[in-house]
Amino acid sequence: MALEQTHIPTEVYLGILSRTIEIHWNYHAILMAGIWLILVPLCITIIRYGKPKPTEFGVRSKVSLWNREWWWFSIHKYGLYAAVLLSLAGLTVALVVSQGFSGSVHSILGLLTILMGCLQAISGMLRGTHGGKFYYTARPDDPASWQGDHYSRTTRRRMFEAYHKTAGYFAVLFAIGATGSGLMQYPMPIFASVLLSLPFVFLVVWVVLEFFERRYDGYKAVHGYGLEHPYNKAREYL
Repeated sequence: MALEQTHIPTEVYLGILSRTIEIHWNYHAILMAGIWLILVPLCITIIRYGKPKPTEFGVRSKVSLWNREWWWFSIHKYGLYAAVLLSLAGLTVALVVSQGFSGSVHSILGLLTILMGCLQAISGMLRGTHGGKFYYTARPDDPASWQGDHYSRTTRRRMFEAYHKTAGYFAVLFAIGATGSGLMQYPMPIFASVLLSLPFVFLVVWVVLEFFERRYDGYKAVHGYGLEHPYNKAREYL
């Protein structure tokens, strides 16, 4: 498909620079596809399969980037923050060089992808407190100090998980649509072939991790496997 047929500008005059510059759409494609088809699925894979094997006491240290026990959560959290920020940067550059919103299928799906990404980041900030009988803030003789949205499975926490875990996959679906429509406008055959191989790469990785039973229950992994914990007790006979 010729660029002239898709009405994609190949250069733009930028008043702030007082000159005309060439537009490298291939850079935009590589950045955005790398974010949404590599970085984001990788962050999902890590939170799904990176949790530690449940123990009696779970993870007792503070949820923090600086505590190695939480590496899987930190990579997921800050990796997705980076994805959103890089996406906003890519969107801004695209809008500037396009001199506005084109209204194409690609631009609509791209905006929906980034919007979903932003909502994911916001929902993560609203996930609530952690808590736990063996968490670093807990006092053995004071059950009130064990309380937290995650440990107590509050309505707030359940709402967060219901939205965050579901909407994340929809964001990736929008990203796939945006990538496909973008490559129809600006063909990159070799790059497209590489992208088509990615689902099979993740398929192999996930199958192997499932075979080795690396997908541990998140609640048991961080709070412990004992039945004294509310959510474990609630699922005792499930």
